[in-house]
Amino acid sequence: MDAAALRAADVSPWKSSNNALVVDAYEMNAIDWQALLKDERIAAFISKASDGLPESFSCDGEHRGDTFAHCKTMWRKYAVSRELYTSRRMIARQNGLLWGAYHVARPGNPIDQANHFLDYATPDANDLMILDIEGIDANQFMSLEDAQIFVGHIRARTGRYPILYTNHDTARYIAAYRRDYSVLARLPLWYARYKPDIRKVFPLGNWQNYFLWQFSSASNCSKRRCPYRVPGTLTDIDVNVAAMSREELKRVWPQGGLLRPTEPDPPLILAKIEFGSVRLQAQKPDMVVTSSIQPPDR
Repeated sequence: MDAAALRAADVSPWKSSNNALVVDAYEMNAIDWQALLKDERIAAFISKASDGLPESFSCDGEHRGDTFAHCKTMWRKYAVSRELYTSRRMIARQNGLLWGAYHVARPGNPIDQANHFLDYATPDANDLMILDIEGIDANQFMSLEDAQIFVGHIRARTGRYPILYTNHDTARYIAAYRRDYSVLARLPLWYARYKPDIRKVFPLGNWQNYFLWQFSSASNCSKRRCPYRVPGTLTDIDVNVAAMSREELKRVWPQGGLLRPTEPDPPLILAKIEFGSVRLQAQKPDMVVTSSIQPPDR
């Protein structure tokens, strides 16, 4: 993208009919597909897929502190949301929309979460995959160290990396510590910022620009005023813009690589085992395994 196009993409790019729009939704968003599909600017649909660790196959005994009733409720919610995900994907694809799926990153084993995402979303080579990191507090969200393991496992299983969805504060932190998070910092960025102007934001570390910009959500859209109204949806729908046309977006949609392609890919971090105070690390060209083992008492 040339400098003039970059500048044009900095201020309310959704107002330009040349820029493709993308809707993203979770299971509670109501959608009238017949109305939505009349908007010719909508080029893609991204759906929430998995959320944190998979639910247990049994509600017997204790389950992460949940009650039996709550465990059953979560299973019903999972069954309904999974069916809704499958139905929405079928409708979107049948009507020519690009498809993507995201995983909400939570504390807990990142390998189990990556497998949960792939089992839930069943992405094919044409689907965009996304890791959603809402913040850097490891008590509330997946730690950035675990996020690198997550994306490494996705790469190992599918041959492609996901892209990164996050807000400005988290993106700025990753950019500042891009040597520590050398994989995350080179993932294409789906940027959440509910302001019309980002001229002072990019470049941000390795990110010269956004891949997608989430500019509208329930936080800045009401019945009186909204940056963009998608037909067939309510004010709680998330809307995103790409700094490119629908045709251009279709050509690059699945992504899968890292930014700065002339630089070698960082080693994949596929496992981290910590136990006790002795730390061991072994590294291969495509894998880093870290372990900590407590020596037995003598």
